Amino acid sequence: MAVAMASCALGAHLSNAILKASETRVSSGFFIRGAKCFSIFHQRKWLSSAATITPRASTSTVEDASQSESDTDPTPVVIIDQDSDPDATIVEITFGDRLGALLDTMNALKNLGLNVVKANVFLDSSGKHNKFAITKADTGRKVDDPELLEAIRLTIINNLIEYHPESSAQLAMGAAFGIVPPKQQVDVDIATHIRINDDGPNRSLLSVETADRPGLLVDLVKIITDINIAVQSGEFDTEGLLAKAKFHVSYRDKPISKPLQLVLANSLRYFLRRPFTEEASF
Repeated sequence: MAVAMASCALGAHLSNAILKASETRVSSGFFIRGAKCFSIFHQRKWLSSAATITPRASTSTVEDASQSESDTDPTPVVIIDQDSDPDATIVEITFGDRLGALLDTMNALKNLGLNVVKANVFLDSSGKHNKFAITKADTGRKVDDPELLEAIRLTIINNLIEYHPESSAQLAMGAAFGIVPPKQQVDVDIATHIRINDDGPNRSLLSVETADRPGLLVDLVKIITDINIAVQSGEFDTEGLLAKAKFHVSYRDKPISKPLQLVLANSLRYFLRRPFTEEASF
């Protein structure tokens, strides 16, 4: 299972973040069709990104360096793209010009049962972008399981924090398994924005921006599919303390109607403002 592989790959830093999965059936869509999805973080009482979780002990040298450079550190960005390549999941990582070849990250992805079939680097005004095209080792196909996609995201972020500890203070995961937790808290009510627009004759485009936290991708997909909306493809971006998701969604192969859009938006807002309930009930 993806959870087991993810637990092995992430090691000690993530072992406290991944709890026993709660079994939940998901409607057919891009991510899962006729299968079961397991929300690996659903029952965890996560607090906000700058929470009361105690960060790992670290040397004063690392802390002082991180604090002194916090004003100039670039914003770490991790993008998981399911749209641009029909045959592979595209992962893009940016942290100014500080990233190297990311060989350890590629090895960690292989430990999740994935193949890195293509890798390239390009530069622009925002920094150095490392892009990987990855597929499942057993099928040679792109990743279609939200649980595994979230494990990929957390693996990349964990490696980023491990090799670039100065990024910890700028990532929501820094509170969970980083050296320095974020100095600022994100107000979920202010940070959360939900938009739904028609995207052609057969689907709609759902955009969600909110405070990031572990397990968010899995839970977003669960909320959407729980009201019988199919998720066809999408993109999930981690930008510092924020998460930005775009999902192509449909209801019975049609765009989502206005009344159903309201139901979906209200369900997402309700959940995102109350992420630490034992069971979602909407």
